[in-house]
Amino acid sequence: MRTHFLDPSAMPATDDPNRPLWARLFRLPEQPGLPIQVRLRAVIVQAILDGRLGAGTPLPSSRDLAQALSLSRNTVTAAYEQLVEEGFLEARPRRGVFVAADASPLQAAPAEANPFAPEATAGNTPRPPDWRARVLRSQRDRPTLAKPERWHDYPYQFVYGTYDPELFPTDDFRECCLRSLARVQLPHWTPDFEQVDVDDLVTQIRQRLLPKRGVYALADEILITVGSQHAFYLLAEALFDARTRVGFEEPGHPHARNSFRVRDPRFVNIAVDDDGLVVDAMPQVDYVFVTPSHQSPTTRTLSLERRQWLLRKAELQDFVIVEDDYEAENLYAGMPMPALKSLDTGGRVIYIGSLSKSLSPALRLGYIVASRELIAELRVLRHAMVRHPSAFLQHAYALFLSLGHHESHARRVNQIMQERLARVAQALRQYLPDFRFTPPQGGASVWVEGPDWLDSAELADVARGHGVLIEAGRVFYDQPPYPCPQFRLRLSSISGAQIEAGVRALALAVHELAAARGVRRAAPVH
Repeated sequence: MRTHFLDPSAMPATDDPNRPLWARLFRLPEQPGLPIQVRLRAVIVQAILDGRLGAGTPLPSSRDLAQALSLSRNTVTAAYEQLVEEGFLEARPRRGVFVAADASPLQAAPAEANPFAPEATAGNTPRPPDWRARVLRSQRDRPTLAKPERWHDYPYQFVYGTYDPELFPTDDFRECCLRSLARVQLPHWTPDFEQVDVDDLVTQIRQRLLPKRGVYALADEILITVGSQHAFYLLAEALFDARTRVGFEEPGHPHARNSFRVRDPRFVNIAVDDDGLVVDAMPQVDYVFVTPSHQSPTTRTLSLERRQWLLRKAELQDFVIVEDDYEAENLYAGMPMPALKSLDTGGRVIYIGSLSKSLSPALRLGYIVASRELIAELRVLRHAMVRHPSAFLQHAYALFLSLGHHESHARRVNQIMQERLARVAQALRQYLPDFRFTPPQGGASVWVEGPDWLDSAELADVARGHGVLIEAGRVFYDQPPYPCPQFRLRLSSISGAQIEAGVRALALAVHELAAARGVRRAAPVH
């Protein structure tokens, strides 16, 4: 039960001459998602931790501070009471509220007062380490789906990387988080999990998600990861070295390629056509990475015939398949193609799934399904890297699945993506009629190919000046052509109402680039 330390009648109630000072010091941030009382507590705590309010400093009465900030007196009193309970403030009867003696952090001693600091003399300036020489596996120059700074400010974001406020199931997800915070649920996720995962989430994956893909697995054949990219990295650490031959789709998933490159395997590029990975063209490999449901980036689906032939070749040539079941649930019509893992009778498929992609990339939850022997190895490796993914998030998402929110959310996503796909298809035909694309059967993107003269990286630069962000095609290639006329339009971050205007602005960028290159084009449609 909360103890009310502050009696408003006991607080000094004089006209405070420092009222303008308090208004400046405690200026509330513009965060409409947070209650005013929470914002007030935050600015008071920040002033204490910054040292602007030292120990013993008196604060204004609740009435004076309320008047200075144009707030309710009850709001200020509640904020003071909470900060007294948390030890930042102390209430002195009949005197008021003061900064607590031990509330401010210890200040670091100045360098000249440190007796262990080496003396700096002329000609003896300490040299910092040469990090360029010391870093053994740099990733800085790897091509990736990078976005410009302040990319959220661009009006037309045809890129991956943010949640969709139109689609995010705010109420449902908040309910699951609040239920996980109930006292009766705390024992289920607050202990140290060491190498194990939250049982409820593993059960939901086994019983609710995997059977839809035709996959049936035991609990010790599943490992929770911090997203699918963490899964790629774990596999690279455990399985690859400089001698390993890794077959990879060309074009393919750049984040998987970069994660695999940490262990510098020998990449073997394999072509992709309208039926997905060209299995007949595949030379001898040790592993092959494939996105069969909706190939990244072309969105093509690997045909059933090729799936069966790929599994047969894996057995004949003794290689292992890494299946990223990319956007498998995002299917617009018909029955989904069975996962490769569901057809696997020899244990040659390592299956990677994502829990967070359809909600928000920031949630970072995924999983690996493989033989229990490999999962046991990956579990130890994961412990060395991150110990385990957030147990709270695992528990909350298990509730999200168990209450049926995942299925209802997936239905909404598919319906809205179909609408956005129809909008972008119509806009492309209207404003860029000489650009080629095939409407995908699912997923959340469209792979577009421009005229032969066009380089999509150059187009992306010009398009930013028109407020448009696209994903240039060269980042998906290990050996990109020049010019590279392909690019990807993601539909998960842009609202349907913005799509037509975004494609129209992109057409203006194409016209501008064509003029700079001396290419004659018809005037863009307005």
